[in-house]
Order: sequence, then structure tokens, then C-alpha cells
Amino acid sequence: MKDLSVGLSKFLSEIWETDVSIRNLDRASAGARRHNLLFNAVTEIDDIPLVATIMPTPDIEDLPMDVEASVLEFARQAGVPAPRLVGVTTNPKYVGGSMFVTHRVFGESIPRKILRLSESQTGLGDRIVRQCGEALAHLHKFPISRIDSRIERPKLDDPAQQAVDDLLEDHSLLPQPSPTITMALSWLSRNKPESPEALSLVHGDLRNGNIAVDDTGLVAIYDWEIAHLGDPMEDLAWLCVRAWRFRQDDKEVGGLADRDTLFEGYHSAGGNIDPIRFRWWRLLRTVWWGIGLAKQAAEHLDGSFRSIIMAASGRRVAELEYDILMLLSGEYSTVEF
Repeated sequence: MKDLSVGLSKFLSEIWETDVSIRNLDRASAGARRHNLLFNAVTEIDDIPLVATIMPTPDIEDLPMDVEASVLEFARQAGVPAPRLVGVTTNPKYVGGSMFVTHRVFGESIPRKILRLSESQTGLGDRIVRQCGEALAHLHKFPISRIDSRIERPKLDDPAQQAVDDLLEDHSLLPQPSPTITMALSWLSRNKPESPEALSLVHGDLRNGNIAVDDTGLVAIYDWEIAHLGDPMEDLAWLCVRAWRFRQDDKEVGGLADRDTLFEGYHSAGGNIDPIRFRWWRLLRTVWWGIGLAKQAAEHLDGSFRSIIMAASGRRVAELEYDILMLLSGEYSTVEF
């Protein structure tokens, strides 16, 4: 921690062109792949609460951290509540890896505590979900001509086909491929929806667990590391995947409110819903998470990123297989697979 404190002090002193000392440095408990450090940056006139997000190794990096930093700025310009950027570096000399530093956002971000807070205040869960819908509509409408050119774009501007192709490859590389996922990928391939009229910047991981809230509602949206250009229905669908309800299954959106509330917020800010694409992406992202959990466990087993959190991910693959089967046997049962 002493070395990290020295590195953060040096980085901030350089970009602010003044002497900066670090106090109250602590590791946040959140984050399976990246390290998040909470601290105060102290100058002659300020004492500023900040967060440093550090990528320990480029081997597990989805989006270069300078690109992710540009996405944060893009989102804020679009009217999305996101942490305000202080600085970014891809030089490992400061903290041993790439990092960006943002202003700290104060609010509850642990899913169970978010649910307890929403239960304690009538209407808060609905408000948070409606605000999520509004934020996504603002993001999806913002001109992508302003986004960093390094952001991933689907081949032939067909997000659905790109997503299926990527999952087929990832699944084939697993030490133990899943028959349930094999079946789902076959269905998804044969029932691929039409592409959206236009591509949008997609957050990719907006869910209960990547938001901060307080008793007024949504405060910030975190973790933009898998942002990409794609179908806006992907973001809405991911919010509704059962894994993020934390046993509050009667409230489809993160255990906080129902789907209609999310759609109302999205519509109110100018977004348009395509129910066919939404349902397809909900199954796709359920499959995606099942494969993702299996990949995390494999990374622990092969030694590329050893972590008890990554190892434990493998135990949850069966939950996603159950969800996949329920989706295929329920809402999708009218289509032969």
C-alpha cells in the first residue's frame, strides 16, 4: 500500500502540477478482476475523495483503460450519471498497471444493501429503475461519431450475429462445454433478429451491482470496461437477467421493479423498445454470463488469473443453465429449437 500511495501521489502531482499527498488509502471490496482504491488526494487548498481503478495485468483487459476513460467522458456528455474523470495512464510505472482516477461517488453500491434501501422507502426501487431507463435512452441516442474509434464495432454492423459468433468460439474453448449452452446457441443462431436501425454505444454491464444509489435514486453508473457499439436492446435485456435480482424474482429489473417501469423510463427519454430483439438479447446475455462464469473459473485453473472469486464463479454456471432452460421452455417455447 505504501508503494501504491507513492505512485498515486506522483501521478496526481504530475497531472495537477502541484504537490499531492495521499491519505486514507484503502482497497474497495468490489471488483473481481480489477483493483479499486479509495483515498483522499490532499493539496495545499483541497482534500478530494477519489477512486483509482487499476488493471493488474493486460492479459485480462477487455477495453484499454484510456479508451474506457474516454467512454466515461462520452457518457457524461450524453447526460448519463457517471464518475467524473481526473486522469488516466497506461504507463505501469505508477501503480504496476494501467489505471484511471475518478472523483468518488457517494452512494450504496452493494446489491443486497441497495435492495434493503429500496425496501425501506416506498417507490424508491421504481425510481431507480426508471432513472436507469432514462440514462440508457440518453446514452443510446447520443451520436457515436464522437466516440473513440477503438471502441469495438460488430462486423457488418450486425450485433446479433457478432454476439453469437463470439460465444460459439468462447464456448468451444472451455475445458468442459455445456450441452445446455450448446442447445441455446443453436436456437439463437436460427432465430437471430434483424439489426437495429442504427448502432448505439452499449454499456454492456449495467445491472444491480454496477450502480450507486442513495435515498434520492440513481447516483452513478460504474464499470464501463466492456462498452461497445451494438444493439441498445442488449443493455435493457442485461438489466433483466435473473442473476441480478438476488432472490427478488417478482421484480424483473435487478430485484427493484418490474420491466414496464424500465420501459417507461426508457420511453420517457426518447428510447424505443423492440420486444422481439429484447427477448432474444435476454437469452443471449444469459448464455453469455454462463460462458463468462465458466471462463473465469478456467482462468483461475490455468493460472492466468488466480483468485478465489474467479474460482467460485464456476460453481454458478449451473444456475445460468437453469435460467437458460426456463427461458427456452417458457417464453420461447412457441419456436422450435
